[in-house]
Amino acid sequence: MAEAFEDKIAPDQPDKMVVRGLEGVIAAETRISWVDGAQGQLYYQGYNIHQLAEKVSYDEVVYLLWNGELPTVAQLKDLKRRLAEEMCLPKPVYKWMKSLPRKTPPIAVLRTAVSMLGLFDPEAEDISPQSTLRKAVQLVAKVPYIVATLHSFRHGREPAKPDPDKGLAHNFLSIFIGDKLDEEIEKAVDLLFVLHADHGMNASTFTARVVSSTLADMYGAVSAAIASLKGPLHGGANEKVMEMLEDIAHPKYVDLYIEGLMNNKQRIMGFGHRVYRTEDPRGYHLKKWSKKLCERNENCKLFEISTRIEKKVKKAKGINPNVDFYSATVQHVLGFSKIYYPAVFACGRISGWTAHIMEQFADNRLIRPTSRYLGQYGRKFVPLEKR
Repeated sequence: MAEAFEDKIAPDQPDKMVVRGLEGVIAAETRISWVDGAQGQLYYQGYNIHQLAEKVSYDEVVYLLWNGELPTVAQLKDLKRRLAEEMCLPKPVYKWMKSLPRKTPPIAVLRTAVSMLGLFDPEAEDISPQSTLRKAVQLVAKVPYIVATLHSFRHGREPAKPDPDKGLAHNFLSIFIGDKLDEEIEKAVDLLFVLHADHGMNASTFTARVVSSTLADMYGAVSAAIASLKGPLHGGANEKVMEMLEDIAHPKYVDLYIEGLMNNKQRIMGFGHRVYRTEDPRGYHLKKWSKKLCERNENCKLFEISTRIEKKVKKAKGINPNVDFYSATVQHVLGFSKIYYPAVFACGRISGWTAHIMEQFADNRLIRPTSRYLGQYGRKFVPLEKR
């Protein structure tokens, strides 16, 4: 049989264009968010991010992404109550988190904990709209709770009880920090969550939609999204930005350090974007808050390093910082260790992931692209004893 297929080639494949990284390929239709890369604009359900940032709470954005409209006072109060009620964990997951080595990356803990949650939900496989929305509420509540609780455990504290009258940012901080909260810090964390809530068909969102297109359960789709987010070219980028800032250590070393990276053709973390061709609108708000928080702490060295890097890279390469660049600075000033940066990213993005999963379930078609085969055909089989 092998001889009959010696000259066979893959039908039609030579004429098909291979789009590496699927750049520019439209893989789905969505109403949730849109990234206008040419104009440097981001929209959530039709609202420009500049209309929302610093004007609405993250809880309002969660409602918006799920429902297409901003909530009324009564709807927001109800959502806050439901989220606070869902912030607890099954006891086995709670005990497992306590048993982990202290050096386990928080994003890896989060990925596994979310997967475990599915084991304790008797409706995990139910993808009806009602059940899916219930799971979305649970996950938006539990993801920040897992991250904050892990931090509490590592500092010898039991997590504080969430306040049903407060928003997710407040309850996250009350568990993460464990001290009396500062209103300005709470606003900064809320803004972080708002700016990271959704961002078009990014890698982790695409991952969530691919998994959910198989009609797998929501816990599995979100676990896969977290695994995708973990990578240094996605959610792990802000951690790498912080490592770069720590390496530079002082504004006077910026030029030498950045020139070294450029001369060696190395990636400058926090710069460039697959979609944006101008300023990342999220970076505008984070830069402003980076300056505000640094001045408040009377320690502007990190902000000075960041702005010098921005000027240097923009002049040399004509590219702007992305959301990760000043996100790293903001989180550092807030007191978050860099190992938590990707997990804090997930605390905001979980609203977008769940919105996309629900949208995928509502009008599903299995996502199954093709590939160009570059291998051989018609090879002759040789039995084991003759190889």
